[in-house]
Amino acid sequence: MGYTCHSPVSNADNAMIADSGAKLRGPSTTDVTVPNNQAFIPQASRKEKVPPVDVESYTQPFLSFISENPTTFHAVATVCKRLESHGFEKLSERDSWTNKLSRGGRYCFTRNGSSVIAFVVGDKYESGNGASVIASHIDALTTRVKPIPTLSTKAGYLQLGVAPYAGALNNTWWDRDLGIGGRVLLKDSKTGKIETKLVKLGWPIARIPTLAPHFGAAADLSHPNKETEMVPIIGLDNADSEDHSPEQRQNPNVLGGAGTFTATQPERLVKAIAGEMNIQDYQPDSSIVNWELELFDTQPAQLGGLDKEFIFAGRVDDKLCSFAAIEALIASSLHDNDSSAIKIVGCFDDEEIGSLLRQGAHSNLLPSALERICEAFSEKSCGANVLSQMYANSFMISADVSHAVNPNFMGVYLENHAPRLNTGIAIQADPNGHTTTDSISTAFLQRVADKCDAKLQVFQIRNDSRSGGTVGPMLSSAMGMRAIDAGLPQLSMHSIRATIGSKDPGLGVKLFKGFLDHFEEVDAEFR
Repeated sequence: MGYTCHSPVSNADNAMIADSGAKLRGPSTTDVTVPNNQAFIPQASRKEKVPPVDVESYTQPFLSFISENPTTFHAVATVCKRLESHGFEKLSERDSWTNKLSRGGRYCFTRNGSSVIAFVVGDKYESGNGASVIASHIDALTTRVKPIPTLSTKAGYLQLGVAPYAGALNNTWWDRDLGIGGRVLLKDSKTGKIETKLVKLGWPIARIPTLAPHFGAAADLSHPNKETEMVPIIGLDNADSEDHSPEQRQNPNVLGGAGTFTATQPERLVKAIAGEMNIQDYQPDSSIVNWELELFDTQPAQLGGLDKEFIFAGRVDDKLCSFAAIEALIASSLHDNDSSAIKIVGCFDDEEIGSLLRQGAHSNLLPSALERICEAFSEKSCGANVLSQMYANSFMISADVSHAVNPNFMGVYLENHAPRLNTGIAIQADPNGHTTTDSISTAFLQRVADKCDAKLQVFQIRNDSRSGGTVGPMLSSAMGMRAIDAGLPQLSMHSIRATIGSKDPGLGVKLFKGFLDHFEEVDAEFR
């Protein structure tokens, strides 16, 4: 079951979204029904007043979203289903959009099944008008299965060849219950067509065991060798203790050699994946053409703290800001769209590894979407003059998580720049260009916060520490768009499990929705 999120307008507008692929069995969060908030919107002032955001109503939906969508592919598929349930029409980059877009329309499309763009065209939009843009990333640190992951059995253990994606396989991955999931490419035996399906096994299949401290220096886990010391075990096979001649031992498979793709994969893993997908012909002429699988922590997201003021979860960075941005776009699109601008949200893959792939923010994904929208409503060609005008009239929030203050390490934080949980979005500043924040963009977002009654915090790293970066600088420099880096704070960044405030998903929706709702009136103050 996918996450169910109730917008501040009408519960009838919030259909439950079914998750793609198999469900994760075991403990999970429960979808809740939020009381109808229609009372927040007096009929007489429906056009004059924007309905407020019920911050706490987004807590349980976020828990469900994180727990039920462990891979980027699952998250994007669920986001698309939720958008489509709210009237967003699915587009394809392969098609021309010229005759598909209309004023007042809602649209979304994906690239590679791992990035998603969603947008709403204002009722009064004209080519050259601006866009309110929220750009986040939806990928997370993970561990990917290698192309040929079959390993020789060691001491009776079956192991799986994996590789870290970004900073994964760090010391927080020791002794965790790891599941497996991703996308599988299948060939239809009748038509010969290739289709993609999502899968996730409903139980943990892997674990990376620690070495007891009794072994001395060898047990130091602070800087393990990721190739030899962090190899997950996935089963037992004591056949290696028997005396086999060299001819009887299985020769290593090579990709593209004799047999099928599945011949290069661990037989029992193939059987488990095929069984989950109800595939019978998994060897030797399997319908499985290829796959992209990864390991993930199976512990569900859950509330914590004495008063349940925390959320403990995996993959928070940055499914949190992506979730809040998408929900803000949906909520903003439910009331009158008497707008002359574009509202657009991009959730990108590959941010954790530099965004350089075709589905990353450094690609043409967002600029080309805006250019195609501009062209669809242009009476003539949408050339450089109109495109530059559109970019100059636009504003972007680069939404990525920030560092929440850790009470055990107060000395590493800059005074007056230490964001707290359950307080609000933190503006991220950096004088060396790792963020897009400047005085104009800060003042702009503060006016948005004033209008939607949201609080802003600020974070900047100490001079003796290293600042991180995200999608803001690459996108704003490519398009010349005004921009700010701002995101929700979290503890334990880059850990397999992180901590945020239980109100933070809703606080993110509140500010992001306020930005989409009030962009044009705030922009008028800065002309």
